Amino acid sequence: MNDIMQKLPAFASNHTALVAAFVVILIALIAGEVGRLLRKWKPLTPAGLTQLINRDTPLIIDLSASADYEKAHVPGAKNVAMSQFDPETQKDLSKAKDLPVVLVDKDGRGVGKAANRLIKAGFTKVFVLDGGTYAWQTAQLPVAKGKK
Repeated sequence: MNDIMQKLPAFASNHTALVAAFVVILIALIAGEVGRLLRKWKPLTPAGLTQLINRDTPLIIDLSASADYEKAHVPGAKNVAMSQFDPETQKDLSKAKDLPVVLVDKDGRGVGKAANRLIKAGFTKVFVLDGGTYAWQTAQLPVAKGKK
């Protein structure tokens, strides 16, 4: 270990670009983990959503485009366009502040901002389906098709 510590300054001075890339990646990883720990919504796997559905009555909101929603969605999910998603004014949402609310979209990437808006509006139990409808289908869970 002593040998490594003695050679480290020479390595760093000879490979500055490599050391700089390592530092940038390390900072990005730390920032990502801190952000994940500080967010107030919780990610769910498809199995976790199944458990939540079985023990509670969550409001499931699918923020996918209506064409994607009609192709396949989690049974019982209500479709709301992302552009029309407003936790302050939507009737279904205003009644559900103490219920679990699960946000879903096609691939799970676009719902973080919507989850943060729910938290800001006073919702206490906010969840996001990791991987979205795609993960739900991959887990071979039943899907609904059409507008309802």
